[in-house]
Amino acid sequence: MQVHRTHSHPEQRLLTQRETFILQAVVHLFILHGVPVGSRNVSKYLERSMPLSPATVRNSMMDLEELGYIMHPHTSAGRIPTDKGYRFYVDSLAPTPQQFNTSQLHVPEFSGVSRENIIKDASRVLSSLSRHLALVQIPQLRSSIVRRVELVRLSSERLIVVIDLDSDTVRTISLETTSPIDYDTIDSLSRFVNDKLVGRPLKMIDSVISDSVDQLTFADPSLLRLFIEQLSNITREHPSGSIHVSGTTNLIDQPESVSPERLRSVIELIENEDVIVHLLGSTSTIDGVSVRIGNEITDANLADYSLIATTYRAGNAQGSLGIIGPRRMDYGRMISIVQMMSSVLTNAFNSPTPDGLESRLLTPIRKL
Repeated sequence: MQVHRTHSHPEQRLLTQRETFILQAVVHLFILHGVPVGSRNVSKYLERSMPLSPATVRNSMMDLEELGYIMHPHTSAGRIPTDKGYRFYVDSLAPTPQQFNTSQLHVPEFSGVSRENIIKDASRVLSSLSRHLALVQIPQLRSSIVRRVELVRLSSERLIVVIDLDSDTVRTISLETTSPIDYDTIDSLSRFVNDKLVGRPLKMIDSVISDSVDQLTFADPSLLRLFIEQLSNITREHPSGSIHVSGTTNLIDQPESVSPERLRSVIELIENEDVIVHLLGSTSTIDGVSVRIGNEITDANLADYSLIATTYRAGNAQGSLGIIGPRRMDYGRMISIVQMMSSVLTNAFNSPTPDGLESRLLTPIRKL
């Protein structure tokens, strides 16, 4: 995966090698210790790779401050990174981020875990590994491919439509008619619907069925129109409960979240699912990891935080996941953890369904 770069500040000029080393040292030391970084600390940190006197470092730090990469916090003699400084540091990790040894981590493979619990468990694991707020979105099924459709007759005027998707996901629609439907009509309708829908993405069902209504000669076309109307329960982009959030205390316990205003913004974020969906949707990329820092996040309440997000696959469907933490986070490590969790979820959703699960879900139900 590649790290998606988001530049919010045009650079006045290219940094010299010395300035680059000093800026990276300032960011790294501030991430490590959380206190303003002085020239003596930078000089000592760089003594093997680029020996520089504290005076030389101090002069370069003044230039970096004028360029907007670092700043004085209050009257401290040390400096801390700005959003622009963090952005330069993160971009220096690409295209190959500092890889964290994820083999040392205990990450479950979610084998045998129901699809309903995978997302919940994944958000909990991601939060535990990152020590930040973890966000995991269920796969958005509009691009999932229809594998089979079953019509189950519950009574003479009530049907259940079971749609089996390529991500081993099953969705159902309940249909109630105004006139009785016999078994022969259901069998014919089942063959008709499968012929039209199997192998097509879920998002095309509306148009395909609408175009086929006139071809229906063995049943009341209103039944198909009712089917189309009920599809909105499946194909809508962001159903309630589509996001699992874990690790609230991780974010609140950060030094950056000590003020009541920041605590309130965190609580509002967690309670507003639409905000989280928007954040993940506006940052995630198909083939990479997106990093938004401070003011690069569209929500002003998160100006003191960073968001690292990516996507995973469930068949043809795509879901998003990410972490939110302070700007002073270990970006290389967090990028690697997010990448790893993406791979774990992709493998989990594309592994064979547990024996018997599909057959139990799709076994026809006889008339009650």
